[in-house]
Amino acid sequence: MDPECSRLLPALCAVLADPRQLVADDTCLEKLLDWFKTVTETESSLQLLQDHPCLMELLSHVLKPQDVSPRVLSFALRLVGIFAAQEDCFQYLQGDPSLFVASAASQLLVHVLALAMQGGASGSPIPEAAAWPVCAQKIVNHVEESLHSKATPQVTQALNVLTTTFGRCYNPWTGVLWERLSPPVACLFERDPIPAVHSLMDLLLSVARSPVLNFSACGLWEMLAQTLSRLSPTQAGPLALGTLKLQHCPQELRIQAFSVLLQPLTCILKATTQAPGPPGLLDGAADSSLTVDTLLSSKSTCVGLLCQTLAHLEELQMLPQCPTPWPQVPLLEAAVTILRLCDGSADPSSSVGGRLCGTLGGCVRVQRAALDFLGTLSQGMGPLELVLEVFAVLLKTLESPESSPTVLKKAFQATLRWLQNSHKTPNCSDLSADALLFLEELFPILQKRLCSPCWEVRDSALEFLTHLIRHWGGQADFREALRSSEVPTLACQLLQDPESYVRASAVGAAGQLSSRGLQATPTSPENPQAQQGLLMDLMHILSTDSEGFPRRAVLRVFTEWLRDGHADVVQDTEWFVATVLQAVSRDLDWEVRVQGLELAQVFLIQAMGQPSLLCPYTVGLPEATSPSPHPEFLQTLCRLPVFEFAFCALLDCDRPVAQKACDLLLFLRDKTSSCSGTQEVGDNPSSASVEAVLQRWREGEQGQPLGDLEPEAMLAILRSLDLEGLQDKLAKSSDHVEKSPQSLLQDMLATVGILEENEADCY
Repeated sequence: MDPECSRLLPALCAVLADPRQLVADDTCLEKLLDWFKTVTETESSLQLLQDHPCLMELLSHVLKPQDVSPRVLSFALRLVGIFAAQEDCFQYLQGDPSLFVASAASQLLVHVLALAMQGGASGSPIPEAAAWPVCAQKIVNHVEESLHSKATPQVTQALNVLTTTFGRCYNPWTGVLWERLSPPVACLFERDPIPAVHSLMDLLLSVARSPVLNFSACGLWEMLAQTLSRLSPTQAGPLALGTLKLQHCPQELRIQAFSVLLQPLTCILKATTQAPGPPGLLDGAADSSLTVDTLLSSKSTCVGLLCQTLAHLEELQMLPQCPTPWPQVPLLEAAVTILRLCDGSADPSSSVGGRLCGTLGGCVRVQRAALDFLGTLSQGMGPLELVLEVFAVLLKTLESPESSPTVLKKAFQATLRWLQNSHKTPNCSDLSADALLFLEELFPILQKRLCSPCWEVRDSALEFLTHLIRHWGGQADFREALRSSEVPTLACQLLQDPESYVRASAVGAAGQLSSRGLQATPTSPENPQAQQGLLMDLMHILSTDSEGFPRRAVLRVFTEWLRDGHADVVQDTEWFVATVLQAVSRDLDWEVRVQGLELAQVFLIQAMGQPSLLCPYTVGLPEATSPSPHPEFLQTLCRLPVFEFAFCALLDCDRPVAQKACDLLLFLRDKTSSCSGTQEVGDNPSSASVEAVLQRWREGEQGQPLGDLEPEAMLAILRSLDLEGLQDKLAKSSDHVEKSPQSLLQDMLATVGILEENEADCY
């Protein structure tokens, strides 16, 4: 291996092992595998592993239970296969007792079993297990012996083999397999404690999803019902959710599973003297005393059970298999009660309620889960008095100085969802009178949050404000309430915030305020320059801000303004586009350059009068189109730096920029194909300048200006470029400039530098 690559390899392995880091380009891992194949063909795989212990560390670390991306896990498995192809290296890897080896062995057994059972003639009767091929019998016997083992790891592996079998093999012989092995599986529930609970649940659900088993005949529904009644509330939750997702689950079992899922919330309501709801919904067959004991056993258990229950119910409500009738009112009451237990405003009437107050007081995890669930429940609404309780608890959460930044972010999100669903009539998007009263109380709180010393809070408040304006900026009552507050002024002041994330969010909020005519009143209305203060402020951010996030936000706002015909843009569109592209062309952030190309395309579409379907966000464009662009448009295109900006971006070192530029020029070439006949480059009066430009482009001198071009020269350049070939090349790989292992490793490590500046954006 090249010495420089050996030096870079440990750092790259550390990046791949870190679940927080993402590989920016999927093709990088494929190229990395190709490189390892090349290295192992010329060098010893064993020597490579011994000389680079970082590879073994990567393989062992990636396969531990954690949030590993699927692409990195797949890369690790395929890398092991490359190394294990050599016998000495295989033996070196074979003393490894990691999860990877066990998982691979399980999958191998399943494949062998499936292959062994494919020998029978199609349509022939399925033989008893005793008449199966010898290989298949050995595997089944091994699995059965493992199920009877007293060692939990052996039981777990046997269950995993069966889960994979029923999940992948949809043949009639699997019914015979389940008939033989279901008795030892059922016996596992008689043990105390039950071994490998999660693997057991995975197996039962995998069997229940099989399209070839007769569930009534094999007693699966009875086994699921018994399992739900025997497991602890924490263990039973995932199985109950999985059961409710099944397509052909009997109604009686669905009722039992839903009752198990709802039982923790039943206990919460009873402990705080809330009505438990209609019989059979929140008051089912599950043992409530067991659930109460679980909730009160410890803080971690209580928090874990409630967070799990709320997450499962949130997921269930979004599914087609959602139970009906849905107990909307009791669930709303439970979510509100949990939030009040967390903020200390609940009034429990029992000793259980008092203990729950002490356990859940100030618990951020439960608050976040309850707010997420409360936001989901906004789709179902409820009686007016309960909706007012929802607004009250949201207001208290947003106002409380004890609310953490993450809780406030969730509260803002839930508030937005409830405001969106509190319409006066189903077909009206206006805010209801109660929602407007709520906003009048909320705006003073929002003002305080915009002045928070915590940047995450300021950021969340700005994002919330942006969504509010986007949805209701045109409603008169909302506009009046907003203008009567200091919120617009504070939002615009945050354009100067020291934190870049906040500046970016302030750009978005200020852009929405300006689009709706809600910006703060200028201090000097008689000064014409003050009216365009925001436009110049955003131009200044685009040109001078040291961080990429605010500059990207400015480009998004400018593109939206251009699409929507913002007054400041329409006043002098050519100056606006030229000034923006001049700043973008010098920007080092590739996302800014891509967004600049998007703005250029919006300008082209509008200038050529193309129908809005070419750009789904374009509004107010004429429906009728001319067969070819007007000559004045071509002169404008040459006068502005649009073509030059796109042309110079063709060989940008960042592939997304080059791809976007290629797409833009293809679009422009197609729309100008009817102009100036079919002149070739040699027939053009500007052929010398065209050839000079193309020569510089072919030699990679993208920094040189094109100079003054006539429309004919510009069209000739467009026709001379092999844009389709470049488009195909860009789609295949990201290393069109340089190909080498060292360059690949450096590019992948450079990605870390880009992502590290995003690490703080995790609240």
